Amino acid sequence: MTLYLGALLFYSIFLMALGVFISRRVKNSSDFLVASRSLGPGRLFATFLAANIGAGSTVGATGLGYRFGMSAWWWVGSASIGTLLLSQFLGPRLWRIAKDRHLATLQDFLEFRYGKAVKAIIAALFWCGSMAILAGQLIAMSWILNTVAGIPKWGGCLIGGVVAIVYCTAGGLMSSAFVNMFELAVTMAGLLLAVPFVLHGLGGWSHVRALVQAQSANPAAAAPMFSIVGVGSKQVLAWVAILLPSFMISPGLVQKLYGARDVKTVRLGVGLNSLGQAIFAFVPPVLGLCALAALPHLANPELALPAAMKFLLPKWLGVFTLASIFSAELSATDAILFMLSTSLAVDLYKTFIRPKISQHELLAASRIASAGAGICGILAAIVLPSIIAAIGIFYGLIAVALFVPVLAGLYSKRVLSSAAVWSIGGALAATLFTSTVTGGRGFGVFSPEAVGIAMAAAVMIGFRLLHPGRAQNNLAFAGGTGAS
Repeated sequence: MTLYLGALLFYSIFLMALGVFISRRVKNSSDFLVASRSLGPGRLFATFLAANIGAGSTVGATGLGYRFGMSAWWWVGSASIGTLLLSQFLGPRLWRIAKDRHLATLQDFLEFRYGKAVKAIIAALFWCGSMAILAGQLIAMSWILNTVAGIPKWGGCLIGGVVAIVYCTAGGLMSSAFVNMFELAVTMAGLLLAVPFVLHGLGGWSHVRALVQAQSANPAAAAPMFSIVGVGSKQVLAWVAILLPSFMISPGLVQKLYGARDVKTVRLGVGLNSLGQAIFAFVPPVLGLCALAALPHLANPELALPAAMKFLLPKWLGVFTLASIFSAELSATDAILFMLSTSLAVDLYKTFIRPKISQHELLAASRIASAGAGICGILAAIVLPSIIAAIGIFYGLIAVALFVPVLAGLYSKRVLSSAAVWSIGGALAATLFTSTVTGGRGFGVFSPEAVGIAMAAAVMIGFRLLHPGRAQNNLAFAGGTGAS
């Protein structure tokens, strides 16, 4: 067993033990689903940022940096803008409704606002999309284990999945919030230390630029790699169209937000997360360019980050930084696994099969759903080809299907359930049509997802003009956590 593999296995066992230990505090479904709405600004900030800095923000974004240079900032930077808007505008409104109506998921809000039909549609779409992003996280962990120990992809996916299943199933949001604080400290310390060490080892930023230019037949062609918009406005807008709205209304982030103890905590904790994301967004493109300068012939760009950690750092720091990347993937994996399990237990099982289920029974159902979702995610990860491909499925579905109905439901009482259903259908149809006709390129600067969101908005406006009415909230809805 290598030093790298031994350190990762020891770290994994520690995280599982910590999650099980914290799970002793979980007494009912409210503890498991929304941490009894007890999270302060620090814990909310930590669990948000730990969830947001996952496979896409580390391994995937560094792979984009390897291919496109500093423009990869927009992959994480767009998410930071979305969470800033969530913290100051949507988040406080959603938290107040969740507190008053005992909501546990974003889909609970959709049922409260539009009825069960919309909730069922979104829950089904969300489950498919979330399974893809869970697979993306597990693929990232498999790349790390493959780089450091030669473990095949299926074995790496299995190891990562088992670790996340154990500590997420044990304690839900209560365990995740505590474990995420530790994971975040390890992740940020490792990756922020890696940047100056890698740059120093390569002779500084100017030498990195010279190495990248030397690898190009035309040195001038490498100049866009060092510009934050060098990839072109079309690609930047495509990332913004997918990621900004997704992080404003991501069901997993909204559920974590429900765990806040008050509105002030939402504004401060999630706002600090946005700032942390914006700063961190520079790390992956810098490391990607460093990997390109030193390791220009990688077969898979998504191996850029683990390869840089192993070959461009001193062994002691390489072990620590690889643990930090693994930690980032685990923290995001547990957030997604948590989303999947609560969606299945609350949005589908409780809503449509056993609406009178007790809190104790709902807790058991949530844990069973968590384990089942984890197993399905492992199988999906073995099949899907890459991290960005898997994550793109999730963000695309969330942005297209959820963005307009959630905003309209929060800010207008004149949007009917029928308008929400047709806007979701119209958005998905427009996205699929545009992607098929253009080969995924979109029309001009408008990506297929941007076209889909525009179609959803047009359908909403059309219903408002042609079929006006005043919606009535579903007051019979009891809430995902039950009465408190």
